[in-house]
Formats: sequence, structure tokens, C-alpha cells
Amino acid sequence: MHISTRFLAAASIAAMSLFAGSAMADGEKYVIGTDSTYPPFEYVDASGQFLGFDMDIARALCTQMKADCTIVSSDWDGIIPGLNAKKFDMIISSMSITPERSKLVDFTNKYYNTPPAVAVPKDSTVTDVAGLKGKTIGAQTSTTHANYAEKHLADTELKLYPTADEYKLDISNGRIDAVIDDVVVLSQWVKSDAGACCKILTTLPVDKEINGVGAGIAVRQGDPLREKLNTAIAAIRADGTYKKIQDKYFDFDVYGAE
Repeated sequence: MHISTRFLAAASIAAMSLFAGSAMADGEKYVIGTDSTYPPFEYVDASGQFLGFDMDIARALCTQMKADCTIVSSDWDGIIPGLNAKKFDMIISSMSITPERSKLVDFTNKYYNTPPAVAVPKDSTVTDVAGLKGKTIGAQTSTTHANYAEKHLADTELKLYPTADEYKLDISNGRIDAVIDDVVVLSQWVKSDAGACCKILTTLPVDKEINGVGAGIAVRQGDPLREKLNTAIAAIRADGTYKKIQDKYFDFDVYGAE
């Protein structure tokens, strides 16, 4: 996370921490936690505005629920503890619905589902997953992608990073041989100037034990907000709002099979 983003995140959380605890009382005001270092799903622009697919979905859901929502940044490692400490009321941050996380939070139905993938430098001699043996692969810590690499790419050396930005910097500078993340994140990155160093090697088969069944919105266990959000997700899918947001970012169906 850039210094300016860290400052904005800290300021946002500090400003909203008291408000978040009372958000559930009236049912109309909610605080949304997100790790804003994961474009194109969530990121912060120079003016401090939260942008990206997840952020547009969040705003659409709040509009559908007729709720007043505020978005704040949280480091990924602390995002579930932050939710359970009532720093915010929900997490909308491309969080995969997994059995492990479901022990700590409740999830809505999915709002998108895409597979993991591997990217390598354009001049890499690696042509398939087997060629990664003995190579160093980067991933963001505490993610399903890191867990996937530990299980399915066990013959590689896994290097973990606090944010996706940091692994991207290292592969750009030749310090690691490959990276693993969501196919959308990596595809958008390699198409950008910042990702000109690299290319997609391959997508990877989904492991439902690790990758789950898609990305969902996390709420505290037993919170009735879950069902309100499920109703809102179904509504924006039905009225075309979801497709308008999807088409703004992607040229394929990011929701996946029903």
C-alpha cells in the first residue's frame, strides 16, 4: 500500500470506528471494510475515492437496500478481526467463501466467481505449470491463492507479500519468477503499463476446498444483514444493474455459473 493510501486508510478507520459500532442499531447505516490494494476490484485514486468493481457493487447494494454506507480501508490480514471487532459491518473485498473463513464469519451468496491464474515475465522460459518447479512464486499473504500455491505448487518456493502491489513490483524487477492471483486481477495488470513486464502463463483448476465457491460478502456470524444483502444481490442481478457494472470492467461473465 502506498504511503498516501496508508494515511487515508488510517484516517478513515479512525474517523469511522465509533460510528461503526452503532451502524446496526438503525438498520440504515453501514460501514464497509475493504483492502483497497486489489485493482480492478478495489483501489483508491489520488483523491482518496474508492473505485473498482467491488466498490461499484457495494454502492449498488446499498442503494438497493436504501442504506447509507461508508467505505473504509483495512489491511487484509486484519480485515476479519476488524469486522468481528465492529470496526465495520461487512467486508466487500473479493473475499472467497471458504470453509476456514466460514468458521469466523457468515457469507452472503457469491457475487462473482473467477479462477486463479499464474503470471510470469514475458521472457520466461516456463511454458506450463510443471516448469515452475524450483522457481520462486509470489502471492499475497493470507489469501486463497497463497494456500493454493502451498498445496498444488509445493515444489516451488513461495514468497508472501502484504499486498498484491508488492509482489507485482518484485516480479517487475526480476526478483521472483512467477505470481499467483485471481485471473481477472492478473489479466488487467498485464494489460496495463505497470504490468508490461509479464504475461498470463495459465489459469489453474479451482480447488473448492481452498478457492471456495466464489467471492461473497462477509458479515458477523448471526447478523441478519446477510439476508438483506442476499436479497439485494438477487435484485441487482435481476434488474440489470449487475450487468452494467460488470460490463464496465470485464468483457466476460464474471459471475460464473449459477
